[in-house]
Amino acid sequence: MTTATFGTNQVDWEKRLDFDKLRADRLVKLKVELEKSDVGALLAFDFANIRYMSSTHIGTWAIDKAIRFALVTRNSDPIVWDFGSAAKHHQLYNPWLDTTTAEADADPHAPHHGAVKPRAESGARAGISTLRGAFNPDAGIADEVAAKIKRELEKFGLLNEPLGIDIVELPILFALQRAGITVVDGQQIFLNARAIKTGEEIGLLTQAASMVDAAYEKLYEFLRPGVRENEAVGLVSKVLYDLGSEYVEGVNAISGERCSPHPHVYSDRLIRPGDPAFFDILHSYQGYRTCYYRTFAVGSASSAQHDAYKRAREYMDRAIALVRPGATTADIVAVWPKAEEFGFANEEAAFALQYGHGVGLSIWEKPIFSRLVSFDHPEVLHEGMVFALETYWPSADGWGAARIEEEVVVTATGCQVITKFPAEDLLVAGQRYYAVGGPLPLERDSQSHLNTVAGRGEKA
Repeated sequence: MTTATFGTNQVDWEKRLDFDKLRADRLVKLKVELEKSDVGALLAFDFANIRYMSSTHIGTWAIDKAIRFALVTRNSDPIVWDFGSAAKHHQLYNPWLDTTTAEADADPHAPHHGAVKPRAESGARAGISTLRGAFNPDAGIADEVAAKIKRELEKFGLLNEPLGIDIVELPILFALQRAGITVVDGQQIFLNARAIKTGEEIGLLTQAASMVDAAYEKLYEFLRPGVRENEAVGLVSKVLYDLGSEYVEGVNAISGERCSPHPHVYSDRLIRPGDPAFFDILHSYQGYRTCYYRTFAVGSASSAQHDAYKRAREYMDRAIALVRPGATTADIVAVWPKAEEFGFANEEAAFALQYGHGVGLSIWEKPIFSRLVSFDHPEVLHEGMVFALETYWPSADGWGAARIEEEVVVTATGCQVITKFPAEDLLVAGQRYYAVGGPLPLERDSQSHLNTVAGRGEKA
């Protein structure tokens, strides 16, 4: 396990992250979970699961298309059906898709046994799904997908075994069923395989977080009255892409009265003096994501905002102190406040404000930390898990709020925080202002009370 960071290039003079090992280890972990399950094969349409299984990628524009698919069986290595030109590229540059397979023996009723034989066909093939219904249903695309899958299941003696699928469009589901294939939920198998990260995965997640460290440094320098939330999003995106980000999934930029309640989407609001502002930066480096909140005050902070920040930080620190192998998600959420304590009717209404989630090839993986589910369904923490913990607290003035998030790696004796931009106390960004008597205080509850008897501390 490494949380070291390197440059984004490979070099000959230093051993850095081993991508061949990354590819091999991910497939081994997935096959272990497949063997433990009751299914004979796994079919993936989910972009992250396809990448985890096959180490293929054709650009983040394809994430929401559900048009690519990949299959791995107990008796064979991954097969990827992709856009034809992408499939041809895979054949040229993805040699791991042409390894040997354990092809089933002649007896099709002995599905879990087979002699290893060279694969006669490439594991990278042209094939597309229904384009989320955009293809005319009469074109028969769904049935063609089902025929491709059935052929492989028959070939490897697994047609009578359940097929686990992560996500599926209804026409594909119905076509598979018409082909005589029993379809079951396979998403848990993928998520169980992905829950504990390999050393290379931890390295990539740490590298991704280091890039957000840099983005927050630039954002801290940039924030001042008069800039807009969307400008902050643009700045962060440029910094990350310049550093080599593969995909800026989102930048949650929230300021002023928009902080409470949290709307989860940025706007074109102008930031004003004294505003609270919090940000969540989500991006991907080599497929591995970040989810990383920080809160600032711009120019100055009210005492209510400072108190809210201290409360959110206290809940964060209590949670981090409990993270170690053998602890459970229930142990963590027990130190977080109930929804009713910060203005919500129940845990569903406050979902994702006091929250934790695994981070990997997607931003919400196992384990999940929430008072909504974790007491009744606790998950045990293991060394090698990587997850983000998020806390939130509204300010007493009913206007601002604080939001903090840290990503941690579970170690043998506790955990290591890999999100490094300072968050121990509320940071004040923007211009420092000076009056005749010296610098204005960074904690200011109003701007016009000093020239009153009460403001001067005099007796009436």
